[in-house]
Amino acid sequence: MKSLIDKVDYKINHIGSYKKDDVIFLLKDISQLIKEKGNKEREVAIQSGVHYSEMLPIEYKPSDRYIELFYKALEEFKKDIAIYVGVVSEMIIKNRGKDIVLVSLARAGTPVGILIKRYIKFKYNLDLPHYSISIIRGKGIDVNAIKYILLKHPHREIQFIDGWTGKGAINTELNKTCSELNEKMDIKLNSDLAVIADPGFLVKTFGTRKDFLIPSACLNSTVSGLVSRTVLRDDIIGEDDFHGAKFYKELINEDLSNYYIDKISEVYNKIVEDVKNQVKILENCNLEPTFVGLEDIKKIKNEFNIKDINFIKPGIGETTRVLLRRVPWKILIKKNAKNVGHIIQLAKEKNIQVVEYDLKSYESCGIIKSVEDK
Repeated sequence: MKSLIDKVDYKINHIGSYKKDDVIFLLKDISQLIKEKGNKEREVAIQSGVHYSEMLPIEYKPSDRYIELFYKALEEFKKDIAIYVGVVSEMIIKNRGKDIVLVSLARAGTPVGILIKRYIKFKYNLDLPHYSISIIRGKGIDVNAIKYILLKHPHREIQFIDGWTGKGAINTELNKTCSELNEKMDIKLNSDLAVIADPGFLVKTFGTRKDFLIPSACLNSTVSGLVSRTVLRDDIIGEDDFHGAKFYKELINEDLSNYYIDKISEVYNKIVEDVKNQVKILENCNLEPTFVGLEDIKKIKNEFNIKDINFIKPGIGETTRVLLRRVPWKILIKKNAKNVGHIIQLAKEKNIQVVEYDLKSYESCGIIKSVEDK
C-alpha cells in the first residue's frame, strides 16, 4: 500500500439517532452550515447544471395516511425483509468470509447495513464493524472515509452495502471509484455491492431480485437515523473532512429508525429455515448480472421521449424517492403491481398522474419533470 495519508486524526463526531453499536457514520455534521431548498427550486438548479450533492431538499412531512401505510407495510413484510436480509448476509459470509468490515452507502444503505450486522451477530455470534459513508453519483466515494476504514482495519476487506438497485448508477460509480483508488493507492478494494433487492439484475450479491417494498424507502431521515442525504460542497467540506450530512435533531419525536430495525431483527429466530432454503436455491442459479432491467429503461426513454436517462427512476425504492424529493412528471405502475400503495398515496397527495404501464423487471417507475416543459 502506498502512503495512504499524511495524518490519521480524522474527527469522528457521533451523528444520527442509531446506536453506536449498530453503525458509525463517517460524515461531517453540517447541520448549521446548510439550508434546505424546496423541490422545485432544487429541480431547476439541478437541471441547470448545479450538482444535486450541493443542496438538500426540505424533508417531506408525511401525512397521517402515509404513516399508516408505512406501519402496515412494515407489519406485513417484516418477515420477508428478514428473510432477504438473512439471504444476503449468508451470501456475504459465503463469498467474502468473516474477516470483513460492513460499509453502508448513506443513506438508503444504512438501515440495511444495520440489519445485516445484526443478522450476522444473531447467526454467527460475530460482531462485525459497520460504518456508513457517502458516495455521490458523478463525484465518487468519500476517499477520506475509505482511508479511515483501511487504517482502522488494515487486515479486513470491505463489503459495500446498499438498500436496492435502480438502474445501476451508484453501482457504476462504486466500480469506477474502487478501480481508481486501487490503482492510485495500490490497494485491493472489492467493489461488490450487496443489496436486499436487485430487480434490475445489476449485482451478484442480493436477497431477492423481486422489485420488493423495503419500508425504509417510504420515509426520509425518520427511518434513516435522522440523517440527511450526503453533501459535497467546497465551501463547507474541507480537504480533510468527510462528506457532510445534516442531523435532524428536531425530528427526534417522529423518529422511527430504531423501531424499524428492531421490528425486523426481532423475527430473525423465526426465519432460519426459510433463509437456508432460499440460499440453497441461489447456490444452483447463475447469479451474474444480466442487466435485464435496462430493457425497461430503454423502452420508457423511447416511448416517452425522455432526453436524459437520469430522469427515469425505476423500481419501488427509486419511485418513492422521486415523489419525496424531486419534481415528478408521471408515475408508471405495472399492471397488478404489489407493494405500491404508498406510491399511489404520495402521487395522489402531490397530484401526479399515475399510468399503468407494461414493465418487465420493475413494479413501478418514476419520471422526473423537465423544467423546460410548460
